[in-house]
Amino acid sequence: MAGKKGLLSGLETLNHEFKEPLYDVTELRSIAPTDLKQSFAIRSVIARIVDGSEFDEFKKLYGTTLVTGFARIFGQPVGIIGNNGILFNESALKGAHFIELCTQRNIPLVFLQNITGFMVGSRSEANGIAKSGAKMVMAVSCAKVPKVTIIVGGSFGAGNYAMCGRAYSPNFMFLWPNARISVMGGAQAAGVLAQIEKSNKKKQGIQWNKEEEERFKAKVVEAYEREGSSY
Repeated sequence: MAGKKGLLSGLETLNHEFKEPLYDVTELRSIAPTDLKQSFAIRSVIARIVDGSEFDEFKKLYGTTLVTGFARIFGQPVGIIGNNGILFNESALKGAHFIELCTQRNIPLVFLQNITGFMVGSRSEANGIAKSGAKMVMAVSCAKVPKVTIIVGGSFGAGNYAMCGRAYSPNFMFLWPNARISVMGGAQAAGVLAQIEKSNKKKQGIQWNKEEEERFKAKVVEAYEREGSSY
């Protein structure tokens, strides 16, 4: 995709001629996998939706699990924020900075969600993930520009909030057919709930065999798939 010359400097020009993306938009059907555990490059999506496939990336080498940058869609300047993995401390700070920059310049924001959440663990917490994540969420909630959210994969946990989920009232929200929304993935939820159920049964002196546990997990996964589906 194109670099910075002539794109960022001309964003204030509203009357801009539309240019077809250099890549076939129908290829989007084969980019996003049906298995949400399988990752894909968000830049390949951006290249097929922005004018001329020109994307002026912001802080490309910093916080690489979040892709941010400027582009045009049908001639309209936009700031794009797309997930390229889990959100780390650096990714959240970069996202907050970019959102604030777009708000100052009155540039609409487009969020491309495919997020499992923020990185957890003692190391991330020591690096300030809670504070950095809060900064990004606050930047989203305070942004007074039009916001469009497209969920192109999974949308789980607090990552949904940071990427302008439904709770933050985007002006338009759209889900791809493969999209899923929930507090956590079905398999993870099944594992957690199974542990709780197993502990409760043990206290009651009830033996819970492997087959019963697997049936319990299957029901949880099925419920999460049904309730988190775009349909």
